Parts: sequence; structure tokens; C-alpha cells
Amino acid sequence: MADSLIELHDLKKEFDGTPVLRGISLDIKSREFVTLLGPSGCGKTTTLRIIGGFEQPDSGDVLFEGRRLNDVPPYRREINTVFQRYALFPHLNVAENIAFGLHIKKMNPAEIKLKTREMLSLVGLSGFEARDVTSLSGGQQQRVAIARALATNPKVLLCDEATSALDPKTTNAILELIREINQKLGITVIIITHQMSVVESTCRHVAILEEGQVVEQGEVSAVFSHPKSEAARRLVFPEGNPESLLCSLPGSRLIRVVFNGADATGKPIIARMATEIGVEANIAYASTRSIEGRAYGSMLLSIEDKNDDLARAIGYLTQDGDITAQEVTQY
Repeated sequence: MADSLIELHDLKKEFDGTPVLRGISLDIKSREFVTLLGPSGCGKTTTLRIIGGFEQPDSGDVLFEGRRLNDVPPYRREINTVFQRYALFPHLNVAENIAFGLHIKKMNPAEIKLKTREMLSLVGLSGFEARDVTSLSGGQQQRVAIARALATNPKVLLCDEATSALDPKTTNAILELIREINQKLGITVIIITHQMSVVESTCRHVAILEEGQVVEQGEVSAVFSHPKSEAARRLVFPEGNPESLLCSLPGSRLIRVVFNGADATGKPIIARMATEIGVEANIAYASTRSIEGRAYGSMLLSIEDKNDDLARAIGYLTQDGDITAQEVTQY
């Protein structure tokens, strides 16, 4: 596609005769924040490693700005990777780790020093130049890894389970940093994860992988409000198919509500709906969280099947552009 930054065309890959990728095709536009989501073994990491140049596909092509990348080594791609376990050099201090790629590019020492300080400021570690990386916390080490990845001015940042080894508070801080990098620097970000919370709180676009194929993709709000594939439904409803709820709630109808950054600073929207339009709803399932006053996640609401309550509820809930709502009929 003409406006795509990265294009994956029918990627296939086997390891020891076992197919891992069975024809991955995906288009990623410039400045997007995308997650590759799916269970362990679905092909997420292999796909990311092929984009980064650490693996070669058995067949298929990787295009970057329309140019074929298959045979281009990682250090010559405008793509850098942040790994799950940081991958810092323990014998180098913080500044030396960040400057590693700059020395490979043969930048002059003054420029390297300036760029290193700029990157430390960006990730909130000013003054850490001489620190031993092994003395840093996990979150600080990941910030150094992010600074190193950004120092060479890549157009794409790949994050391979970059928060899975961190505690929830540190995870949120690192995700906020990556989101700021995406928005302020215009760098395309591709995260791979199996954590729904990462997708709900951070990403705008999602590609769901299962058994080496992309089974569903699109905007997070659209995919989560009405998942079409069985793989997406399992991720959206981790506690079970809503079909069982349909059977257990006679006389009621279900609405799937997705919060993608809605204002969460006032009275809860379900309580407001009951007060303002007289429609009461029971929460049959919920997985939501508030980050910096914004709501992320999803709910399954049960509403009594009478009059036009369902339509009025959907109309009320979707007044906010960051909320989608749709009736759950059958799966």
C-alpha cells in the first residue's frame, strides 16, 4: 500500500520442520502505535524479529517505505528493538550503553556526548551517565534500553514484551514513556504482548495472531467492541464466552462497552446513565482501569429487555467519542 511504512507480505517461517508463521500479511502506517497480540507460540516474536532483521523468512517479503528489506542487516535498518530483558552491556556504564550504536555510526565524540544527554533527559534519567547499569532497577534499565534504541533516530521502535518483567506501577510508567515517544517524536511503535491491559491502555491498532496467521486486525475500539474471530473473542472475554451469560440472564439483553481513554474523573457512567435517562444496567463482566484520569478496558452490561432501553443506553454511552457500545447478540 502506498501510505504504508511497513508491509509484510505472506511471511512464512519454519523451525526444525515446524511451521511458526503460516502466511503473515500486515500493513503498518507511519506514526501508528500497534500491538501484535496473541497467546504464546502464535508467532508474535518471530514476526517482530523478521521486521527487525534478526530472522529471515523462508518466503514472503518485508517492505519498508516500499523497499524490500529481507536481506538488509539490522544495523542498516531504520528500526530498533527494545527487548524483554533489556539486553544491556553489563561492562559498560549507562552513557556507554546508550552511545553504543552511535560509535558504530562513527559520530564524533562531541555529538555522541550531546545525543547521549538528550536521550537521558528524554527517558527521565538525566545525571545517570556514569552509573553502572547493573545497579539500576528494572524500570531504569528498560529506560536505558529505550534511550539506546532511540539514539540512532529510528523511524520504528519494536518492543518485544518490553514490560512483562516489570511490576504494574513500573509497567504503566514505561508504557506512558513509549506512548509519549510515539506522539511527540512521531516514531512508529510496534509492541508484542499477551497482556490485554497493555493493549487497552496504550495501543490504537491491534493485529491478533493465532497459529502463525493474522486472524483479525483494526482499531482497538472496533476489534474489542465486536470481535469477529474466535481468537479475538477468547482474548476479549477471558472468563468465558458471553453465550453462557445470554443463557443465564433471561429477559435481559447484553451490551459490550469498550473504554478507550474516556474521561474517568467524574461520576461513573453507568450510575450517570441511571440518573439521567432512567436506564439501569447490571455489570455482568468488567475489566477496566483508570490511567491518569482516563478509563481503559471493557464491560459487559445486562439491561432489562423492555421498551427502548437498549437503544437509549447505547445512544447515551456512545456520546463520548472514546466509548463504543454494541449489543451482543450471538457468538
